Amino acid sequence: MPRLPRLNLINIPQHIVQVGHNNLPCFFDEEDYQYYLISLRNAADQYSVDVHAYVLLPNMIQIIATPRIPDGISSMMQSLGRRYVQFVNHRYKRSGTIWRGRYKSSLIDSDAYLLTCYRYVELRPLYLGLADSLGNYQWSSFNHHVNVKHDNLIKDHHLYIALGERAQERAQAYRKLFRYSFDRRLLDYIAETIKLGHVLGGDAFKEKIEQIANQRVRPLKRGRPRKAKKIEEKAMETK
Repeated sequence: MPRLPRLNLINIPQHIVQVGHNNLPCFFDEEDYQYYLISLRNAADQYSVDVHAYVLLPNMIQIIATPRIPDGISSMMQSLGRRYVQFVNHRYKRSGTIWRGRYKSSLIDSDAYLLTCYRYVELRPLYLGLADSLGNYQWSSFNHHVNVKHDNLIKDHHLYIALGERAQERAQAYRKLFRYSFDRRLLDYIAETIKLGHVLGGDAFKEKIEQIANQRVRPLKRGRPRKAKKIEEKAMETK
């Protein structure tokens, strides 16, 4: 199934993924992770993007963010990518890119899937065996959301804020979301939408996006168009 054109619509969250070239590492020590996060915060501020959740993995980054100006995310990712590649190449005396092509992204129906995407992103270190508990992995937004430490990169989405009136209430409610295992089909669905650049949401949300963007976001159904099929059937009847 082909990828659809990338959409950059203001005030609608996106799930962003960028992978290392040939799945090779793009972070090599703590200073690399720290520099990336500082650069991400600067680029997000520069291009008016609210970062809600993230995880940095040895060979991949995943971010949940909302642009506040047109093309905010694409501008942020271009700036961030150039800055980080220059840093790595200078530090390790290498050349060339460290990324496997452009980043991938998917619009998120926030009411239905936003906090689910938070969990999807922040659970990666556990699924990949990089930590024995989420709190022990320092390169994600999990500890911010459970009120262990404040992360000045994060701008809380109103749906996270609605989990409780006080920070501790929100943290407790957020922890409860991690008590249950992900349904395998839901994991596969989220992974497929980001892989193909599809919209993560139901038909009503996709129809809304198509109206805003004035372009198709749902893949065409396979097979011949119904109109062409009917014409062919009538032709067969006259024979």
